Amino acid sequence: MNKIVMFGACALGAAALLAGTTGCNKDKPQVKADDGSIRVEGAFRGEEEARFQEIVKIFNERYPQYHVTYEGSPDFEVQIQVETQANTPPDIAAIPQPGTMKRFAEAGYLKPLDTSVVAAVDANYAPVWKELGSHNGTLYGIFHRVNAKSFVWYNKKEWAKRGYSVPRTWDELCALEDKMVADGVTPWSIGFESAAATGWPGTDWLEDMVLRTAGPVVYDKWVNHEIPFDAPAIVKALKYCGEIFLNNKYVYGGAANIVTLNYGDSIKPLFENPPKAMMNRQGNFITGFMQQEVQANLEENVGVFALPGIDPKWGTPVLGGGDQFVAFTDKPGVKEFLTFLTTWDACAPWARIGGALFPHKNQDFGDYGNSLERQIAEILVNASVFRFDASDLMPTEVGSDSFWTGMVNYVSGAETAEECLKVIDESWPR
Repeated sequence: MNKIVMFGACALGAAALLAGTTGCNKDKPQVKADDGSIRVEGAFRGEEEARFQEIVKIFNERYPQYHVTYEGSPDFEVQIQVETQANTPPDIAAIPQPGTMKRFAEAGYLKPLDTSVVAAVDANYAPVWKELGSHNGTLYGIFHRVNAKSFVWYNKKEWAKRGYSVPRTWDELCALEDKMVADGVTPWSIGFESAAATGWPGTDWLEDMVLRTAGPVVYDKWVNHEIPFDAPAIVKALKYCGEIFLNNKYVYGGAANIVTLNYGDSIKPLFENPPKAMMNRQGNFITGFMQQEVQANLEENVGVFALPGIDPKWGTPVLGGGDQFVAFTDKPGVKEFLTFLTTWDACAPWARIGGALFPHKNQDFGDYGNSLERQIAEILVNASVFRFDASDLMPTEVGSDSFWTGMVNYVSGAETAEECLKVIDESWPR
């Protein structure tokens, strides 16, 4: 979940810095004399930093002629902008936003990846990841740790008792919803409440539906405002959401409860005794909000499947995010470290500990610490369509403001699908 209010402030500061970038300001980064040191920066901190440091340690032991150091910062998004403006960037940075990579590439700060790194990406990733790491046909970024959101969670024991099967298509999901209602149980538990960020879970729902009904090309145009926010394709996608949101038989507590139920708490009704709902759509982080007794044995208690596709031509799209590593210098060791990150050797130690997913197509799923993460990783790797969270890519005034509010207004009945999307469109910076 990247929708953190503080990020909006960081993004505004970053945008202001980049706004001053002109052609005469594209000096090459200052590179110190080669001593084998490689400086890497990113937003990994705490436990995540500790796990990434183990990856760095493996590289340093394998390539003793180089010495990679990693530094994480809570203000990384702003820090990296300041450093590039001062011509003192790190050798490599882990950029969490695709738009930032593209702006840096446009400004001439990034080095196109070496042909050997490109070959490693071609060998170890599905084409979608090369596309996401490229700008104007040139590869600048490679992905390592990623996250994904397009999952439906359920109470495995309850489903087994009731004889429910995992739906593979949207029609099967609709049939399952109706069967649950006929059985006297509620299909979905949905929560939009998140303090000042209330509404963001609804944006994820709509983004998933746009990918499933309109496909990635329309999704990209929507993100970039090349089509209106309230284009017919987006209205159609929101009405698919409404078939669930606005049906009081389908939602725990009815539509009115969606706005007041906290997103983290929305998973808990599935595991009450007896369960109050049967399904919850959320990202791979939601397991951390489950009851402690459920977390104590996730594999036995929890089931998960990908939110089914709608239009067969798009398969089963996956919505998520991730960090792409980009190079600001081409000093010795940079291409070697980036190539290393494309291999499963640079991922397996973290996968075994848990808490991370990787898109590498040649990975050993058996290295994941539990069956849930293995299953999620397989869904991620097999997805033919992957896109970053749209609201995280949109201007702050939209992605972290009017979009959130619009989803709340739609669910509460204050606005129709057409009205809510039109209001959001009008908030887009002109």
